Amino acid sequence: MKTVLICPLDWGLGHASRDVVIIKKLLKNEFNVVIGADKDPLSFLKSEFPELPFIKIPSTKIKYPKGKRMAFKMLFSIPKILYGIQKEHQQLKKIVANQNVNIVISDNRFGLWNKNIYSVFITHQLEIQLPGWLKLMQSIVNKVNYWFINKYDTCWIPDLPGENNLAGALSHPAIMPENFKYIGLLSRFNVQNEFAKKYEMLAIISGPEPQRSIFEDLLIKEIKKNNIKALIVRGKPGIKDIYSQNNIDFINHIETEELIKLIVATPIVISRSGYSSIMDYIKLKKNVILVPTPGQTEQEYLAKRLKEKMWFYSLDQNKFNLEKSLQKYKNFQVPEFDTKNNLLESEVRKLFKK
Repeated sequence: MKTVLICPLDWGLGHASRDVVIIKKLLKNEFNVVIGADKDPLSFLKSEFPELPFIKIPSTKIKYPKGKRMAFKMLFSIPKILYGIQKEHQQLKKIVANQNVNIVISDNRFGLWNKNIYSVFITHQLEIQLPGWLKLMQSIVNKVNYWFINKYDTCWIPDLPGENNLAGALSHPAIMPENFKYIGLLSRFNVQNEFAKKYEMLAIISGPEPQRSIFEDLLIKEIKKNNIKALIVRGKPGIKDIYSQNNIDFINHIETEELIKLIVATPIVISRSGYSSIMDYIKLKKNVILVPTPGQTEQEYLAKRLKEKMWFYSLDQNKFNLEKSLQKYKNFQVPEFDTKNNLLESEVRKLFKK
């Protein structure tokens, strides 16, 4: 049996949640799986796979700004990010030397490749979106991105090939890396039957601070103003607290099966426009209201693209108005995509031959 080390980025839970699908495919195909993670993804994946071994592999800690200056913040964080990449690269060398790891799968972690084993990089961001004032640096950023991607043997892209795709320019740029493979849309959710309604609204909050808490406070004000019975899932795995405030219940984290039931049963769902979350909603055919994290250009691009296609309604956080959103989001139609994971199954089986 071959041993695979799979490592999601720990900027939010999106990378870890989509990796659930990949881990299940690996186990189904009789791979040994070791999970390398840190912080919330570590807690989340431990709850999903308590029987698997884990290695703590920290990644660079980046604090989001309160405003929309994320690109500016990232620009000044480049030395810190590069140091973190080098650090995780050295840690992987020790892991490979001390443990029987045959393959490493890195979900958007640039330093987790090793010349002595087969390495896979997962990303849907081949063309990183830059704000207007940084567009002049687009070609440089693309070259740096591809320099790291080309260190890996294969680049798996969680999207569909061809014009009928989800991520647009993010996953289908004009110039592709040489080692790319599309693996289809990934969602850990399974289509479920209808369930009894418990809440009028479900808000799923995720991502790094301080924007997570800013969005939560905004939602609380809007929900109280509209007197809606709501549940806020705070996106904090590992913390079990459940409490209530007037007409709002709060829970830090919900296990996958229970979350599916809530999404299916609750009429109004509000969420960040993270790529993994969008893939989940498409799998469940669930119409939701999307609010991108301010300054996170990937989420802003996705929200704009999906709104223009009339697939999902979205609005900026600083313009968030619950009453107006409830009037508009019903005019949008969730797109139909193939979510059977046949492309991923094919790539996982190919790993046996590497």
